[in-house]
Amino acid sequence: MREANRLVSSILDMLGKAIKPGISTMSLEDIACKACEGYGVKPAFKGYHGFPFALCCSVNEEIVHGFPSEKRILKEGDIVSIDMGVIYQGFYGDSARTYPVGKIADSTRKLLDVTRESLMRGIDKALPGNSLYDISRAVQEYAEGEGYGVVRRFVGHGIGRNLHEKPEVPNFVPSGLPGVQLRTGMVLAIEPMVTEGSHDIEILDDKWTAVTKDRKLSAHFEHTVAITSEGPQILSCS
Repeated sequence: MREANRLVSSILDMLGKAIKPGISTMSLEDIACKACEGYGVKPAFKGYHGFPFALCCSVNEEIVHGFPSEKRILKEGDIVSIDMGVIYQGFYGDSARTYPVGKIADSTRKLLDVTRESLMRGIDKALPGNSLYDISRAVQEYAEGEGYGVVRRFVGHGIGRNLHEKPEVPNFVPSGLPGVQLRTGMVLAIEPMVTEGSHDIEILDDKWTAVTKDRKLSAHFEHTVAITSEGPQILSCS
């Protein structure tokens, strides 16, 4: 698990260096696929429930599951969320980052900063004996406290020999449901998706790409985290 996620982080580092105005999102897909070949790993998303690419490339108002495209050329001031997974020796790695394209507006930078910080606050609560919803509460209270929306439709998840395992890890506290108690040895993919406006979403005609209903910007950060007796360990770091 640690190596699978380290490789994901390394690929995301490569993509971050390549992102600039004028590049197509399909060029990012090509970089990721070549990196997987070089590392001897399989892209985790390609073919998963029919998803046709190695990367989810979601630009601006796109929340998640965006398709790479030769026609989608990144422009100065855009943001692009890259979600990436690999399979290494039967185990999955999964992580996501939202990157600025060139110089972005201060308000856009704040959205990225708040989303990243909400993830870190959630990770801080990934402790044995805590409730799963302690993670959810930390994410929701911080992001909403800063004036942003928290997407409900998509959530984090357990991860291991499968990409998506129980339990689901919402970024909000569901009403009327008890939270799973966290235990040493669990591994969770924690992934806040935060919006500048409403948390309501729509799915585009490709049946995959999720966008904000009000078409305001959205950011997405994700780490795979092991729950240990020494505290949370982020596995998706280079």
